[in-house]
Amino acid sequence: MIALAALWIIPLLGLGGFALDRVLVNVITRNFDGQLDFALTAMISAADIDELGEVRFLRPLGDQRFSEPYSGLYWQVSGPGVEPFPSRSLWDRRLPPKPEASCIEPCRYASDRFAGEPLRVVGREVRLPGSPTTFYFQVAQSTRDLTAQVNQLRAFLFWFLAVLAIGLLSLAALQSTYGLSPLGRVSRAIAAIRSGAAKRVDENFPSEIAPLVSEINELLEHNESQAAAAQRHAGNLAHALKTPMSVLMGEIEGRDDPLAQAVAAQVNIMRRHVDHQLARARATGRRGASTSRADVWPSLQAIARTVERIHASRGVTIDIAGDKTKVFRGEQQDLEEMIGNLVDNAALHGGGRVFITIGGGPDEVEVLVEDDGKGIPEAGRARLFSRGERLDTTKPGTGLGLAIVRDVAEIYGGRVVLEESEDLGGLLVRLTLPAAEG
Repeated sequence: MIALAALWIIPLLGLGGFALDRVLVNVITRNFDGQLDFALTAMISAADIDELGEVRFLRPLGDQRFSEPYSGLYWQVSGPGVEPFPSRSLWDRRLPPKPEASCIEPCRYASDRFAGEPLRVVGREVRLPGSPTTFYFQVAQSTRDLTAQVNQLRAFLFWFLAVLAIGLLSLAALQSTYGLSPLGRVSRAIAAIRSGAAKRVDENFPSEIAPLVSEINELLEHNESQAAAAQRHAGNLAHALKTPMSVLMGEIEGRDDPLAQAVAAQVNIMRRHVDHQLARARATGRRGASTSRADVWPSLQAIARTVERIHASRGVTIDIAGDKTKVFRGEQQDLEEMIGNLVDNAALHGGGRVFITIGGGPDEVEVLVEDDGKGIPEAGRARLFSRGERLDTTKPGTGLGLAIVRDVAEIYGGRVVLEESEDLGGLLVRLTLPAAEG
């Protein structure tokens, strides 16, 4: 808006300044010529012919500068076969001769006859009473004064238009800034909602912005209701599926025949798949309208204690280090599910040591989970994200842990990368998630 105002104001002021310059310069020039015309008329009216047929003045001309040598104001009378009759101000100089054109009406022209002193000349042919000779009367004035007046006018006009342009552009900038400031407040309010610091745009806004704010709040409320409905449907689905699976597990409990073992294995796989899809549904619903925040350090401590108790028989040790102030922009349940899967895999497939590091930039949370196991070749790392894919079939599990972590992380805009641990020699899993502001 400021740029458009500048593109409109500056050319208009330039055109207006040019037109005003032309008008004022013409006025000054006409006034300058008018003074010369007045002097020429006074000169002709005071002229007469003496006994010798030469021009003489009945009275002195009024301007004292005609009597001061090189004063810049001059007159001269000339005629054919007659010596020019100059003013005292000309001293030893003479004005240019009459132009070839007829000057029965006053002729106006510029002359550079005098070095360093440009002249503006007005001349007229006059035949005085009692004289057969047509004399040429001239009045000339240096244009230095005219040039000085024009330059002074143009300097004033330039600075006046410059100040006017600055004032108009400042006013346009003030109007744009003040007029658009409510939109900036809306933007900051939405950023606060995304970071979890607020749930609604609650500020008071001008009447022009109020409908937009109302629509945003209604959209947030609609998203929250949709997310709540999705969670309810997910819970109903979980209840509907888990009850038959519990019945099946109850029916085969205590049986050791191949059919019972096959049913138990398939029911466990079904349960993990249900858990996986429910985790995705919960994360998707919460992510759509989430303003939640979860402290990473306390969640890691709780997960570490739980995993150490589960694998106490194997002597698993979990160490945590890094930034204790990191806050995840999302649900704590999703955070714990992702990190819990990673830490459990590290404890299960490693050699007994697990090292967790919290870091990342100002806009992200980075959790590094390392173990001292055998590691995974680079060619096989991508396979681990496939559902049901397991590189070590001697350990219990369904191969869905990393797939769940990846899916939930991507829902939140994060990512999971598998690398090699330089310190422990095993696998390093790099989990990157969005951080909450403040």
